[in-house]
Amino acid sequence: MTHTPTAHDGAPREEAPGQARAHFTVPAKHPMVTLLGSGDALLRVIERSFPETDIHVRGNQVSAVGDATEVALIQRLFDEMMLVLRTGQPMTEDAVERSIAMLRASENGSAEAGEETPAEVLTQNILSSRGRTIRPKTLNQKRYVDAIDKHTIVFGIGPAGTGKTYLAMAKAVQALQSKQVTRIILTRPAVEAGERLGFLPGTLYEKIDPYLRPLYDALHDMLDPDSIPKLMASGTIEVAPLAYMRGRTLNDAFIILDEAQNTNPEQMKMFLTRLGFDSKIVITGDVTQVDLPNGTKSGLRQVRDILEGVQDVHFSTLTSQDVVRHKLVGRIVDAYEQYDSRNGK
Repeated sequence: MTHTPTAHDGAPREEAPGQARAHFTVPAKHPMVTLLGSGDALLRVIERSFPETDIHVRGNQVSAVGDATEVALIQRLFDEMMLVLRTGQPMTEDAVERSIAMLRASENGSAEAGEETPAEVLTQNILSSRGRTIRPKTLNQKRYVDAIDKHTIVFGIGPAGTGKTYLAMAKAVQALQSKQVTRIILTRPAVEAGERLGFLPGTLYEKIDPYLRPLYDALHDMLDPDSIPKLMASGTIEVAPLAYMRGRTLNDAFIILDEAQNTNPEQMKMFLTRLGFDSKIVITGDVTQVDLPNGTKSGLRQVRDILEGVQDVHFSTLTSQDVVRHKLVGRIVDAYEQYDSRNGK
């Protein structure tokens, strides 16, 4: 590769027979650092992803020489990056990597690819709060968020770190703020890691707090922390164990059932039938992380066979490719899936 980070002088190589060349001009109002990254970090991501392509930068001009398909992808990538930058949103190394993955999937005709472009995925804002914006980071996350808008009941199924609960919480807060609903109800089954509420010390609130803490943490990211106790005291936000849903009809509410893999079939049916008028339900879980006693079926594993194809019910599947935590988390998820498949689990 002939990239000179400081001077940007020298000449890119000439294309050989069968190769192609593309030029990209960055408008003067956008400093090159916004496109290439601090210390050319974004450019290095692109160079690593297209090792056989010669990428050259000079002034506000970027050129690429190499295989015609790869050069065309690089041209599309820079176009998408500029579309994102024009919205005022910065590009990150992670966003560039995800954009390349989306473009390659589209180029290869992958079943996972769709009509959505990287810029459409990366610039869809769900909620702006406390100086930060919550938005989907992958194509599957965007489809999951879109499904929540379109359907009354949505299942978000996938491994840890795919944003399934966090994005559902953001949609719930958005719905409350836009007055689509009058309250948010957050619930989890209080059975995890072999513990039972009766064996935990303290009052009922102290007993359930460890199970519900992740939901509180997400709320604190999305709302003014000082407002949360008031909203909970007024019943506008309710955080409770799943058992507290029995016998109720939940109208005009955005209801999230988290860790749904730890429901049994009877609990899942009970929860689904709490749905009232003008309400929306999002159910999240990871079918590979069931903490139920041996011999107890997971309601989340069973429900897809029962409700697949039912109108206004949607199943969104997220994978290790949608993990938005540390990159190593995605590799760990993949390694466990491979281990399970080798051992017939």
